[in-house]
Amino acid sequence: MVALHSAPNNKVGRFSVMARLVLSLLLLCECQNSLCQTSEAQKEAAANDNSTVFTRILDGLLDGYDNRLRPGLGENVTEIKTNIFVTSFGPVSDTEMEYTIDVFFRQSWKDERLCFKGPMVMLPLNNLLASNIWTPDTFFLNGKKSIAHNMTTPNKLLRLQDDGTLLYTMRLTISAECPMQLEDFPMDAHACPLKFGSYAYPVSEVVYTWTTGAAKSVVVAEDGSRLNQYHLVGQTAGTEDIHTSRGQYTVMMAHFYLKRKIGYFVIQTYMPCFMTVILSQVSFWLNRESVPARTVFGVTTVLTMTTLSISARNSLPKVAYATAMDWFIAVCYAFVFSALIEFATVNYFTKRSWAWDGKKALEAQHPKKRDPMVLSKKPNNVCSAGVNYTPNLTKDVSISTISNTTSVQLRASETKIPDPKKTYNSVSKIDKVSRIVFPVLFGTFNLVYWATYLNREPVVKGVVTST
Repeated sequence: MVALHSAPNNKVGRFSVMARLVLSLLLLCECQNSLCQTSEAQKEAAANDNSTVFTRILDGLLDGYDNRLRPGLGENVTEIKTNIFVTSFGPVSDTEMEYTIDVFFRQSWKDERLCFKGPMVMLPLNNLLASNIWTPDTFFLNGKKSIAHNMTTPNKLLRLQDDGTLLYTMRLTISAECPMQLEDFPMDAHACPLKFGSYAYPVSEVVYTWTTGAAKSVVVAEDGSRLNQYHLVGQTAGTEDIHTSRGQYTVMMAHFYLKRKIGYFVIQTYMPCFMTVILSQVSFWLNRESVPARTVFGVTTVLTMTTLSISARNSLPKVAYATAMDWFIAVCYAFVFSALIEFATVNYFTKRSWAWDGKKALEAQHPKKRDPMVLSKKPNNVCSAGVNYTPNLTKDVSISTISNTTSVQLRASETKIPDPKKTYNSVSKIDKVSRIVFPVLFGTFNLVYWATYLNREPVVKGVVTST
């Protein structure tokens, strides 16, 4: 009986222990949920408090703020610190003398009216606030067209520090002028400037400076070059003061150095001109009697050089001076035209001397048989050179004398040996000299031309040293 009563008691004890464990677990879960809800509520409350604080700070800053007045008006000069990060450079237009550049343009200045005290040192603000505060009136002096990107929203950034320092960044695409000196084209180099400054404030009110010095304030991305005909060699920065009737103004200047790639022009212009000159000199090796062939060589090469000179000028602005390529084309044109004049000279002397002698030589090799009686019927004055008349001779005697004299002349002509030099395939002395003189002169010109333009440093005008 005792054993029967002890078994139920053990089961009841085990059940009670299990129930206690389940209750404790439920209590722990409820405590954790309550703690999580409490922490989330605290975070939401803190966030709401921060938002409320920032809203109050901004409202307090803009309360009574006049964005028409520059910072420190009447007390000190406003200093604008700038720097440029170039995301892409190019293309460059030679005909318009301009280039396109895509940049992040950054400006920083201090406005003591915007000082604040709060839980954060720097406030990341929306670009809408930029319309409610004073911003510099920066413009680009040599800019032809500038675009501020607005997709999907205006690409602007505004940061405000607790001491009133503002950072204002915007993304711009600028088309600016690039003065070019093309005397050394296509072995030329250029310095394309980017100039900017204040439109209305002279140096007595607003001064521009570089943020980290002139050497490090203009940076180009490693893959930022978008140039097909140029190498972007480097860039420099500096400042310049200009004087106008309204006062003295500070102008910030950045120069981008470009070196032209010559490969395209070697393939499209220099090699065709070189081959055309060589082709014109082939006519020196043709017989001087081959008038049609030599005429075709001369006229075709002259017309080809004319076409090449016109096409080479189409990619350049209409400048009043001659470029390096113009000099090369002009000399090649002179060689081609001289080859045509040389053939005309050879042909002139051939017509006057060698041609008729060669014809007589051929007639001497194949003489025609002539009837002496036919010759006797000719007037006496035809053969008077070989007859001596006497007043006592009769008519029959004179006729026989003429026939005998004519037969003697025919025999002399039959025995005459033709000159082997006077033939149609003879070579002119002018052609022999031209075969040597023309290639030597053209080779010398090429050596001097390429040695001069490839070894000298191109002159880049209008560059301001870094300050």
